[in-house]
Amino acid sequence: MNQDLKQFFLFTMVGAVGTSGQYVTLILFVEAMHQNPVLSSTLGFLVGAIINYILNYRYTFKSSKPHREALVKFLLVASIGAGVNTGLMYILIESIRLHYIIAQLLATAAVLVWNFAANKYWTFQVVD
Repeated sequence: MNQDLKQFFLFTMVGAVGTSGQYVTLILFVEAMHQNPVLSSTLGFLVGAIINYILNYRYTFKSSKPHREALVKFLLVASIGAGVNTGLMYILIESIRLHYIIAQLLATAAVLVWNFAANKYWTFQVVD
C-alpha cells in the first residue's frame, strides 16, 4: 500500500473519531435540546475539528510544524469545510427536505476529500 493510501486510510479512521464527536453533538442538540439541525451540525463540526486537529497532527501526518502555523492553516481548511458542510446541510434539509441524518452523511462525504487533500498538501506538509 503506498504512503498516500495509508495516510488517507488513517485520516479516514481519525476522521471517524472526530465525526463521532460531530454526530453526538448534532443528535444531542437536535433530539434532546430541540435545536435547529443546521446550527447543531455547525457546532458539531467544530467539536469534530478539534478532535481531528489533535489526532491528525500527531498520528496521521506526524507533523513537526509549530502549532501556531499548523493550527492556523488547519482552522482555515476546517472553516472552508464547515462552510461546505453548513451549505450542504441547508440545501439538503431546507430545499430537498432530506432527514437531517441523511443530509449530514452526504455532507460528511463531500467534505472528506477536501479536508484530506488540503491538510496533507498544505496544513501539515513539511518542506524539506
